[in-house]
Amino acid sequence: MADNPYRELPPTAFWRTGVAEAGLFGLQGLWKSPWRLPSDARFSTFGSCFAQHISRALVARGVTWKDAEPAPGRTPDELARKYNYGVFTARTGNIYTAAQLLTWTRLALGEMPIEAIEIWEGPEGRFHDTLRPKIEPDGFESIAEARASLATTARAFRRAFAEAEVFVFTLGLTEGWEDASTGQCWPLCPGTGVGTFDPARHVFVNYDYPRIRADLEAAMALMRGVTPGLRFLFTVSPVPLVATASGGHVLVATTHSKSVLRAVAGDLAAACEEVDYFPSYEIIASPPARATFFEPNMRTIAPEGVNLVMTHFFAGLDISAPPERGEAQDGAQDGAAARQKASEAEMAAEDLVCEEIILEQFNDG
Repeated sequence: MADNPYRELPPTAFWRTGVAEAGLFGLQGLWKSPWRLPSDARFSTFGSCFAQHISRALVARGVTWKDAEPAPGRTPDELARKYNYGVFTARTGNIYTAAQLLTWTRLALGEMPIEAIEIWEGPEGRFHDTLRPKIEPDGFESIAEARASLATTARAFRRAFAEAEVFVFTLGLTEGWEDASTGQCWPLCPGTGVGTFDPARHVFVNYDYPRIRADLEAAMALMRGVTPGLRFLFTVSPVPLVATASGGHVLVATTHSKSVLRAVAGDLAAACEEVDYFPSYEIIASPPARATFFEPNMRTIAPEGVNLVMTHFFAGLDISAPPERGEAQDGAQDGAAARQKASEAEMAAEDLVCEEIILEQFNDG
């Protein structure tokens, strides 16, 4: 046979040897970070529900996770988590779409005023900021209090990319809702958690590849304008949609959403040295897994699946370069990390903060 490029490929380049014969727990070389990071590199984490596993795993492995908005001193762990402290690097709640990420970046840099974010008054007379509708379980006492809290989180979000080496973002959804007049995007459809749905104002958007890529590129450019050396690690959540407003079947909508997000993340990683992609989606949702790691509801990821994802994550992560700041400055962890010292298996079993799940209560089937 004539020589050809396939002769020199490793076994992992072929499906039979790389996947079929290796088996799910024998998969190797799924990811290798192109970056050699300092041993004290700081990681910021945001995104959909699945992103919370990454922050927990970083803490459990002794890697510095940036907590830019810790709970007030001596706040009990359970109460802090109830009020969404220590879930993401800043108290943003879930950031499901690239449009939301860009909004947060603009708020953090003052390109968008805090007053641009609409505040809703609930029937109980409490107030909710529409970018974080469930951040306070009972809402805020006043509009001023809601905006003050939002401003605090915007400042913390700025620290999340100004004081970190790696910004980890888990892409979750292509579907979202926007205000027809202002263009503000929401993490939840108005009227599903708080607020009142107005069909004349509240428009469903299924973000396409060009819009998602443009929003991510804009957000990255703004962040790197502050921190030129910032790196971005994208993942795609393997968790299916709770519901779709696209008019199609939720299974088809889920496949479409994840496919678009995966394409954008992969293409950005191929095009930009400062961007990488970690295949959490493939580990859980690809054929070798045979849906092994989905709980009976076919949506929740079992702890064993989370642990396998994190095993591959740390196998490919390179934090072997000498420390840049010294242990005295940041120590092993930042802020709320002390509350997350449980084993990875125990952490994986905890309930995630997932605002999207509220949509299930509208299922009359």
